[in-house]
Amino acid sequence: MTPCSHVQVTGSFPLAFAPDEAFPLFTPSGERSWVDGWDPQFPSLTADETEPGTVFTTAHEPHLTTWVVARHEGCHLIAYANVTPGERAVLITVGLEPTPTGSTVTVTYDVTALAPAANVEVQEFAAGYVEYLDGWRDRIARRGVPALVAGRS
Repeated sequence: MTPCSHVQVTGSFPLAFAPDEAFPLFTPSGERSWVDGWDPQFPSLTADETEPGTVFTTAHEPHLTTWVVARHEGCHLIAYANVTPGERAVLITVGLEPTPTGSTVTVTYDVTALAPAANVEVQEFAAGYVEYLDGWRDRIARRGVPALVAGRS
């Protein structure tokens, strides 16, 4: 039997907003402002979608991914575990540290293929991780933070 791949990748990028202003971008609903097609569905109503144990799903044809908020520390850290059956299991941690000009966002993906057929996808994800995070930074700079912060003035 072919073993399943496991990778852990980490990267960082700057944002021109303090952690308390930037944090909402990394919540389940907040990602809607900068991720095309992101539409989390909550099977159970929750007063605080960042509360550990909160469950939501996302659909990207043909896959349905189940997410669980695994950890939340104020406006400085949120972690999610997700599983796409037959494909992969992932732990994603997003940390925000203040800087003199805003924040540094550090994102870690810990990804395990759940079937040998998913190994190539996991390895390709790791190989393209720098570009993947560059996409996060660019989309947030274009659409995310200004829209959220403008309503909080």
